[in-house]
Amino acid sequence: MHQFFPANVAAAAEAKLNFPVIWGMVCAVNDIITSECGISNDRKTLDACTIVIFGASGDLTARKLIPALYHLYKENQMPPAFRVVGFARREKDSALWRAELRTALDQFSRTGPVDDKVWTAFAANLFYCQGDLNDDAAYKKLEAQLTEFGSGPLRENLLFYLAISPSQFGEVVEQIRRAGLLNKEGAAWQRIVVEKPFGHDLASAQRLNRELTRYAHEQQVFRIDHYLGKETVQNILMFRFSNSIFEKLWNRNSVDHIQITVSEKIGVGERGGYYEEAGALRDMVQNHMLQVLSLIAMEPPVSLEAEAVRDEKVKLLKSIRPLTPSDVARQVVRGQYFAGIVGGAPRPGYRQETKVKTDSNVETFAAMKLFIDNWRWSDVPFYLRTGKNLPMSASEVRIQFRRTPNVLFAAKCGESLDANALTLRLQPNEGISLHFNGKVPGMSLRVRPVRMHFSYDSEFGAYTPEAYERLLLEAIAGDATLFIRRDEVETAWQIVDSIRAGWEGRPLTNREFYAAGTWGPIAADDLLAQLGHTWHEPQVIK
Repeated sequence: MHQFFPANVAAAAEAKLNFPVIWGMVCAVNDIITSECGISNDRKTLDACTIVIFGASGDLTARKLIPALYHLYKENQMPPAFRVVGFARREKDSALWRAELRTALDQFSRTGPVDDKVWTAFAANLFYCQGDLNDDAAYKKLEAQLTEFGSGPLRENLLFYLAISPSQFGEVVEQIRRAGLLNKEGAAWQRIVVEKPFGHDLASAQRLNRELTRYAHEQQVFRIDHYLGKETVQNILMFRFSNSIFEKLWNRNSVDHIQITVSEKIGVGERGGYYEEAGALRDMVQNHMLQVLSLIAMEPPVSLEAEAVRDEKVKLLKSIRPLTPSDVARQVVRGQYFAGIVGGAPRPGYRQETKVKTDSNVETFAAMKLFIDNWRWSDVPFYLRTGKNLPMSASEVRIQFRRTPNVLFAAKCGESLDANALTLRLQPNEGISLHFNGKVPGMSLRVRPVRMHFSYDSEFGAYTPEAYERLLLEAIAGDATLFIRRDEVETAWQIVDSIRAGWEGRPLTNREFYAAGTWGPIAADDLLAQLGHTWHEPQVIK
């Protein structure tokens, strides 16, 4: 192993040497572990089935769902026999729908030019069913079309993807049940995939869950959050629980604090109407950020079964210390961007965006300090932040370890001796970095922070599925590990609702506005300064 390490770590950093082999051995993400453990290389058993997409003429279908299914087919990941039926109100036939999807695929395929031969074979499985969501006759028409596929699994094993407004979920599920397409019992299976938002507060989420589970078992409902399909997000559990050198450090004894950042370079744009109802808290914190937090901080599950993993995620969310209005005032910051420069181009302020009120108090930025009241994380602050019109788009988790005692090098080098940190970059340039201190070459005793970086692209350089590809495949297989359970949704909404209650009636202050192109309001820096901490901005990784 010595051949990979130069005599001086800092010299290696100066020479910009990479450590992919060593890091691949440290991380449990390499081919050796997956092949010897039999975890990832074994393909799931997939039954023949039909996927019914409600909202087949929508943007999600064209940009994400059909490209994902095409790529799965191209990689030989789909079931041996399958059909895809698009259900929408626009008048068209299967041939026209296929032509529209091909045009969209030319634009949104992640693998470059579409393979004509593969597309022709894939498109033969695509069918269109025209109908209104509230029309009983349309569902009878859908049932007849499915029956034409035969009486076997293509008719009985059904995955319903509701790429429609959540306000329509209940009615559609009721209709497919009445049409005899959804059963709670039986040898065949039927599953329902629903997109976020899962309500806009706790009460609406509970109401939506009651509507869904009135006609289907909770085990049949797959609440999708594309964030959980990202490769690095999934690797969190394997990284934590298969590497003893890190698992021993993953607690209050070694960790000083944890920062989770999801920054977006884009502004609200044409989504002003939606954002006026949602804001950063509902749009990002309630789902993506709390999901990542639960994976980072949860206890080891008793097994890798879906319910065991989801049990621990819910347990973690329920351990987050409740926030009273006075807690919210001290521990939560909101912000809103005004006009500024992003990437050299001018951006309007939020209040100048389309469909936004000129005196809006809606947050485009949110930051908070949360505490988890359990044995592992007692008194360790978790800092979460997300915002629009920030300098770059990036998602990462930074585990900041405690500083060394103020003797020896710490006493001599002072602030130049950086605390060790582990950064998990979720996007872009997915990877994991270890930050530590090294001696600068020379006669003097100078220290400099250096980084050992593992990159998915440089290490594997192979097929990495998009989030929707993985999640669709898991739904077809019936594996709910990466999907969100009912109690998980409702627990997350309890946290968000308490924050919104603390904001009620309070206008934004001057310290909560920030210029587009900056890293957020001054109030967010004040939040970390309470405990002597500072934000660590995501860096461009090459």
